[in-house]
Amino acid sequence: MSAHTHTRSHAKAAGSVDIRLPWWALVLPMLAFAVLLLLIADPGQAHAAGGDPAVGQLIDRIQQTLSR
Repeated sequence: MSAHTHTRSHAKAAGSVDIRLPWWALVLPMLAFAVLLLLIADPGQAHAAGGDPAVGQLIDRIQQTLSR
């Protein structure tokens, strides 16, 4: 009896790795980036919860720095 080996019909280049990501592995980070970008672009729509005013001042300072 002879042993049969399974060969692939498409050859890969030496040293290459076959990586396949599910669709959501690309969509979720892009969606999160888009939401954060919208929050930065239009911060008037975001309502801050009543909390420590120092946090609000810090966010204002960051926004002023980014808008320069």
